[in-house]
Amino acid sequence: MTAPVATGTRPTRVRYQVIALIFLITSINYADRATFAIAGNAASGDLGLSPVQTGFILSAFAWSYVLAQIPGGVLLDRFGTKRIYAGAIAIWSVFTALQGAVGLIAGVPVVATLFALRFLVGSAEAPSFPGNARLVTAWFPTAERGAASAIFNSAQYFSLVAFAPLMGWLVHSFGWRSVFWVMGGLGLAAAVLFIRFIHSPARHPAINAAELAHIEAGGGLIHMEDMAHDRTTPPSFTWHNLRQLLANRMMLGIYLGQYGVNVLTYFFVTWFPIYLVKERGLNIMEAGFAAAVPALCGFGGGLVGGFLSDRLLKRTGSINLARKAPLVAGMLLATLIIACVWVQAEWLVVTLMALAFFGKGVASLGWAIMADVAPKSLAGLSGGVFNMFGNIAGIVTPITVGYIVAATGSFDLALVFVGTHCLLTIVAFTVIAGPIRRLELA
Repeated sequence: MTAPVATGTRPTRVRYQVIALIFLITSINYADRATFAIAGNAASGDLGLSPVQTGFILSAFAWSYVLAQIPGGVLLDRFGTKRIYAGAIAIWSVFTALQGAVGLIAGVPVVATLFALRFLVGSAEAPSFPGNARLVTAWFPTAERGAASAIFNSAQYFSLVAFAPLMGWLVHSFGWRSVFWVMGGLGLAAAVLFIRFIHSPARHPAINAAELAHIEAGGGLIHMEDMAHDRTTPPSFTWHNLRQLLANRMMLGIYLGQYGVNVLTYFFVTWFPIYLVKERGLNIMEAGFAAAVPALCGFGGGLVGGFLSDRLLKRTGSINLARKAPLVAGMLLATLIIACVWVQAEWLVVTLMALAFFGKGVASLGWAIMADVAPKSLAGLSGGVFNMFGNIAGIVTPITVGYIVAATGSFDLALVFVGTHCLLTIVAFTVIAGPIRRLELA
């Protein structure tokens, strides 16, 4: 039952407030993923961790994040975004804070405890991006989804712009443990904000009829959350539904492409600050600020890609061209990360990284594409499967880089490994996926 909404001749703009809050929460989400990347060098020295052990600890988040994607998507479809997402924020924040206590109790194994806590953080964060995609699908018409998806996706870059210097300063001034305690506290505050301000479009107290009509007429699924509370609605997870998602060539191409994009993401949020310290000789304060420059460029690129995609869609009417053209151009620019192998000057390394991550930001349209192609009744499950495949990169990248650095004593081959995934992404989205269209279930 749709709640009464305020009337008015001009549409309200509640959806912009919603995407702003999603952006803030996603920024904290990514900062919590990067806590060990910033604190890791000091923590490794204090706790006696080897590069391989550090690589496994950095990958722990992704193991559980991948495994929990489908269950997280099913929970979102069944119980609604607000309830599941708010609980997830609170839980991952508690486990983030607990990492700051590792090593304080004698006899407790350090590596296993850190791995376990980061594993639990990953499990709790699993519903976050499928939840973001559900909110965008419900709150935004098709012509605005590219920008809306780009805004929440660009939070991964803004996160390090805002939080990498803060976390570097915390390590320098108060020790590496303070990073986890501060970020855990910020996450709990974000959970309170989410509960207070996030509602279904059809039930939001501040929206008026004109905005609601604008969203629905443009393809926004304003009653999606009401379906989640309808116990007569069939469950989204069935083996038949899952098989249809996994057997579709377009979906498989999108899944593989998101894996390729996320290889760059996970290098940046795991090994990049450590690379700046170990390979380039920066101290932790310098690394925190240097990491913020590519992050800022990635943030700008994400916004450019989203708005450019929506503009192309309005001008050409081709969703295929609108989504894929920025993606291909951005990934070609991102291959510049390989050039860091041959340059020596620190400023040039940061410049090349900044250009690469600007390109990666422009290309980060995977969630907009998912909002365009996901079956209407399987938004959570489709997003969960998509995010599961994409975040396999979070397992592969930290471990592979750890072994490469341990075996060669250098990050050169690691940068080549990351850069070649840009080309894989282009092939996946253009050749394998084919035309973009909403998947109709049999």
